[in-house]
Amino acid sequence: MEKDFFEVFPHLKVGTELREWLEMVLVTKVACNPDKTCLRVYIRSDRWIHKRHILTLEREILRQCFPGISVEVKVIEKFRLSKQYTPENFLEIYRPSMELELKNYNMLEYNLFQSSKIEFKGSHDMVLTLPDSLISHEKGEILVEYLEKIFCERCGMDLRIDPVYVKMGESKYRKNSAIQIQQEVSQMIQKVRANQSAQPEPDRAESGHKKELSSPDFGKGRRRDRPVDLLYGREFEGEAIALESVTGEMGEIVVRGQVMDVEEREIRGEKTIFIFAITDFTDSITVKLFLRNDQVPEMREGIKKGAFLKLKGITAIDRFDRELTIASLVGIKKIPDFTSRRQDNSPVKRVELHCHTKMSDMDGVTEAKELVRRAYQWGHKGIAITDHGVVQAFPEAFHETWNIPKDADFKVLYGMEAYLVDDMKGVVVNGKGQSLQGAFVVFDLETTGFSPVSCQIIEIGAVRVEGGKIVDRFSTFVNPKVPIPFRIEQLTSINDNMVMDAPEIQEVLPKFLEFCAGAVMVAHNADFDMGFLENNCDRLGIEHDFTYIDTVGMARYLLPALNRFKLDTVAKALEIPLGHHHRAVDDAACTADIFVKFVKMLAEREIADVDTLNAQGSVSEHTVKKLPTYHAIILAASEVGRINLYKLVSMSHLRYYHRRPRVPKSVFEQHREGLIIGSACEAGELYQALLRDASPQEIARLVNFYDYLEIQPLGNNRFMLADEKNDKIQSMEDLREMNRRIVKLGEQFQKPVVATCDVHFMDPQDEVYRRIIMSGKGFGDADEQPPLYLRTTEEMLEEFSYLGAEKAEEVVVTNTVKVADMCEKVSPIHPDKCPPVIENSDQDLRDICYNKAHEIYGDPLPQIVEERLKKELHSIISNGYAVMYIIAQKLVWKSNDDGYLVGSRGSVGSSLAATMSGITEVNPLPPHYVCPNCKYSDFDSEDVKRYVGKVGCDMPDKACPKCGTPMNKNGFDIPFETFLGFKGDKEPDIDLNFSGEYQGVAHRYTEVIFGEGHTFKAGTIGTLAEKTAFGYVKNYFEEHGQPKRYCEINRLVKGCTGIRRTTGQHPGGIIVLPHGEEIEKFTPVQHPANDVNSDIITTHFDYHSIDGNLLKLDILGHDDPTMIRMLEDLTGTDAKDVPLDNPEVMSLFASTEALNIEPKDIGGCPLGCLGIPEFGTDFVIGMLQDTKPSCFSDLVRISGLSHGTNVWLGNAQELIRQGKATISTAICTRDDIMGYLINQGVESSLAFTIMESVRKGKGLKPEWEEAMKEKQVPDWYIWSCKQISYMFPKAHAAAYVMMAYRIAWYKIFYPLAYYAAFFSIRATSFSYEVMCMGKEKLEYYMEEIRKKGDAATKKEQDMVKDMKIVQEMYARGFEFEPLDLYKAKAHRFQIVNGKLMPSLDAIEGLGDKAADAVVTAADEGTFLSKDDFRMRTKVSKTVIDLMDEMHLFGDIPNSNQMSLMDFLSR
Repeated sequence: MEKDFFEVFPHLKVGTELREWLEMVLVTKVACNPDKTCLRVYIRSDRWIHKRHILTLEREILRQCFPGISVEVKVIEKFRLSKQYTPENFLEIYRPSMELELKNYNMLEYNLFQSSKIEFKGSHDMVLTLPDSLISHEKGEILVEYLEKIFCERCGMDLRIDPVYVKMGESKYRKNSAIQIQQEVSQMIQKVRANQSAQPEPDRAESGHKKELSSPDFGKGRRRDRPVDLLYGREFEGEAIALESVTGEMGEIVVRGQVMDVEEREIRGEKTIFIFAITDFTDSITVKLFLRNDQVPEMREGIKKGAFLKLKGITAIDRFDRELTIASLVGIKKIPDFTSRRQDNSPVKRVELHCHTKMSDMDGVTEAKELVRRAYQWGHKGIAITDHGVVQAFPEAFHETWNIPKDADFKVLYGMEAYLVDDMKGVVVNGKGQSLQGAFVVFDLETTGFSPVSCQIIEIGAVRVEGGKIVDRFSTFVNPKVPIPFRIEQLTSINDNMVMDAPEIQEVLPKFLEFCAGAVMVAHNADFDMGFLENNCDRLGIEHDFTYIDTVGMARYLLPALNRFKLDTVAKALEIPLGHHHRAVDDAACTADIFVKFVKMLAEREIADVDTLNAQGSVSEHTVKKLPTYHAIILAASEVGRINLYKLVSMSHLRYYHRRPRVPKSVFEQHREGLIIGSACEAGELYQALLRDASPQEIARLVNFYDYLEIQPLGNNRFMLADEKNDKIQSMEDLREMNRRIVKLGEQFQKPVVATCDVHFMDPQDEVYRRIIMSGKGFGDADEQPPLYLRTTEEMLEEFSYLGAEKAEEVVVTNTVKVADMCEKVSPIHPDKCPPVIENSDQDLRDICYNKAHEIYGDPLPQIVEERLKKELHSIISNGYAVMYIIAQKLVWKSNDDGYLVGSRGSVGSSLAATMSGITEVNPLPPHYVCPNCKYSDFDSEDVKRYVGKVGCDMPDKACPKCGTPMNKNGFDIPFETFLGFKGDKEPDIDLNFSGEYQGVAHRYTEVIFGEGHTFKAGTIGTLAEKTAFGYVKNYFEEHGQPKRYCEINRLVKGCTGIRRTTGQHPGGIIVLPHGEEIEKFTPVQHPANDVNSDIITTHFDYHSIDGNLLKLDILGHDDPTMIRMLEDLTGTDAKDVPLDNPEVMSLFASTEALNIEPKDIGGCPLGCLGIPEFGTDFVIGMLQDTKPSCFSDLVRISGLSHGTNVWLGNAQELIRQGKATISTAICTRDDIMGYLINQGVESSLAFTIMESVRKGKGLKPEWEEAMKEKQVPDWYIWSCKQISYMFPKAHAAAYVMMAYRIAWYKIFYPLAYYAAFFSIRATSFSYEVMCMGKEKLEYYMEEIRKKGDAATKKEQDMVKDMKIVQEMYARGFEFEPLDLYKAKAHRFQIVNGKLMPSLDAIEGLGDKAADAVVTAADEGTFLSKDDFRMRTKVSKTVIDLMDEMHLFGDIPNSNQMSLMDFLSR
């Protein structure tokens, strides 16, 4: 008894496609063998089903119905096919399924089937021609049986199969292969003999070996007679096994691999664990070796990163790492590099013209520099970098060319694989001026597929329109004489039975053309329908000269607001009913109604004929975003071409971006000068046109557009074989034929045809990285990676050998070199620096500086001021840097005028010119006194000299000896050379900290200075970080049921990191373009993260690539200036008047005394600097306790220590604890190094060089160490220099500390203002509910979070930081005022009645916009009820309920409605 499949297997879950097939299937029988080891499911279907679906079904039944049970599931299928199927057309359709079935059964039968030739004699006889060989005779009978099983048994056809055996000629490739094998065998034999003759006599070697093994001294040191390649242990033998086979504890094994990482861990008993990971590139494993400390140096020498080792040891699960490792090692040997490196040994080499890098939209996995390096090493003349739609790999590729000799015959070709849009095709094809009130036939075809050459028409529906009215109809089925594919039946509901008795095309077409006589043809997506119509006319010898209109093009012109232009979408927009969609008669009728409406709409625009329609119906910018895109390779052939390429990149990102950056053909034509364009891969429009069998005229139009045509290896396009929607490609031979057609087109149109690899990874084994990335992006076919690797010339010649040796050499070598020769050597980065020009900037800077200097120091200036200013201005102006100072000066003065202080960053505070021009408050002169009244100054008295190296504010107060006025104390003692170097030519980097809320104003002001269109945000490129890549790799193998060891995951992670994910912008970087220059001379531009709704334009290149060419301003946003501004507003004071020598402020860094509280009141914190910028973290509080600062200078040094890397921890901290250094003598800032070394007598330029190297973490060269020792620099100082990875400049530290000190002053003297400013600006997790309900509740919550320890969430940990400040506020006796909905501000705390009223956004869940809405609503009037509050503010019910619990609504009722009881109570 037959049953529906899902009646038998009701709970089986399968994919959508397989489910559609199974819904037509009947189960005829289910049987099991006596041993119950094999289940057979017999099915029947009226449609043939591909074997891959059957295999999937077997796997799913086994997995879901018999999990963990050892049983085989076999599905035996039978098909009951329509009479449209013949053995011949069924073989053509079903052959890929048969190949898959044979491949899974036996490769010999599969290869035999592949090499066979099949012919049909009549409808019931097949002739199977096989090569006359022993294997053919043996396997031929099995193949015949298989074919009989398929045709006769499975499909019920009447077919006789006759095998014929024919002798085959010897293939030259097979002959060459045999010779090559003989040569390799001969070489191996010679090598073995040579090794044997070099070995010692067996007896002697064996006895020596035994003696060594029995030696009691083994392990204590290397014996003289031990093999030189033995690094550890004793000699061992055995073949290495692949690491991928090491999956569990296997006892003693021999493996080999390359060392990836080495780690040493010293343990008790003067022993060290030597831990290293090795990989043989099939997998990786960690090796643990226990050594005595005296063995470590020797092991360190032999076992280092990159070394190749062979070792023998025992596999075991490590009890600490819980991972499989190798330990208890018998021995470790050095071995040669066993990896094979491909070389290009061809005498004449190719050039690769199609390469993707890690910048190519999460698609390529190779760095540009690696591709350039490999191409040069192989002796290629060049290589093209062609990422998808972007050019962001150009700088990296260009920088790699610096490592190639300048006179080398090598160049990088700079280009991109563009997303091309064909916007040049008209709405009307072959128009002859016909009136839109004339005769039109609106028609639609249903076909067996997409190819007009290989597929057939099955239905024609048409409507004749004359004078804007429907006057006649035409409808008929057509017998295609071939079966209708299942997917077509699903789409159209037309099946074989419906067309079996219909007339054939040779009968129908003449009648249809008669119906169309004198009319213009109209169709929706007309190229498709007209392609079939014209092809069938050609096949039947019917002349034609059609004019046709595409209603898709009309819709794009007349209905631009639509996002899609499918027939049903357009019909819906015009309110036209569509009956049975995808039936020709209904679609034609609907299209006719659409066309009639369109003609009326055109008449309203005074468009009366087809030629006018074509002229005015051109594609708009908006429409370009909706058209299909095709790949095309665009190469810059000259400097003009480079700029034009950058313009295309800019426009594709700014004007035409929709899901991807699009390049309209019309825009390309406008910028074609200096560019070369190629047809690209299978996603190119030429390949796609060939796939759909476009008309010869269309093919000619496309070919003529390109400068060269491209073909690629068969494996690149093999994925098309599995695409059931693809009618054109059914076999590898079809792929070869496609390439042959492109080659023929090249010959016909005299276009060079080039063979490219479409490189996405370097070597075949690198596909794993792309597989992991694509899987992480959700691609279902990620595991079926095409061979997109960089191939040698020999590999490509072999790949294209089917074109013939001469043609293969032409497309692989001759033409690729020809295209490369068409391109000049160009530099993708403009070589010259182009600073902006501000008129009179040199003189203006000089005047500003001297005016300010005279204002402070009088006239004449003190000698030290005069000399310093003169030296600095000479360096600044002569090197062209004055304009940078003037820009910064204008920005700072503008901010100050608007009431916001600006803090300087970096080493700009080292420049007196910067101080005098108002760019920075940091005065870099040595500590000194200056009288604000009479201008008397003291730079060199003994009292002053005691403070050399410190800061002026640390000096005691002093009255002017001339006029008695209290003198100002200035100077931070910072050398100018830190900023511009001893030659004064080091590129200055002026970074400024503006208030976060003022940053946008400062950015806009740069446009005022330079003019609109001359400032751009500095672009950044966000790449796949190591942590994210780790997740990709780990998830990939877990999803595939292949858990990997962490060392292998880490190996794979390295291949996945650095891949571009997105783009962004520097938080404060502004790139300035000089007047008279185009930005594309330097870089393309785009929106950050391709956000089309953003009004921000950034550089396309990462700003680091171009900051040597264009000026970059760092206009950063910072909380400190914002906080200072709020403190000034709340107190009416001027922060610049805050003294920097207040003893009470200084005491905050030593105790809590100034706050009148005890440490126990604030959770045991011993200092009063909580919440003070730079000094309020646990880390810095610990530093303060260790260093015990006593003056402002110490705070500057501590700031330097805290911002450096490896400057305090494991360095200065240890030296201070050991008594070797103090806070005054330890290295704290980069300036310390240069100043100290010069004082010790080291030559000044060398001292500067050492400082620059140390501050960047590059350490000391041996000769520098010697020079330092010669000048009695102590060993601890040299050691300290070598530990440092990054150092802070003193000027930056001084600027930070000045801001922090002022804020600390307000904390003591204006406490409520301080807490209001802190909670408004710096608090990140303030909670009204938790923090404003009293000290007890606050400390309860703090204790609860403390108990959680590391289990506390990130939000809770952040909240604790704010809680500590609230706790301190409570301890000082201050309280919060209950929040008043009508008085509270949205984002600022305020002082009310001597208490602190929180802002509205302190309520958890009430975001910034909601808080603003509450303030606006409160200003508009009283809230009548909670419902009224909710309606007017749009605050969520959850937040309203929370506010109600905290009694923030007072006695406001829930609702506006009045109940009956309300009236009765009156």
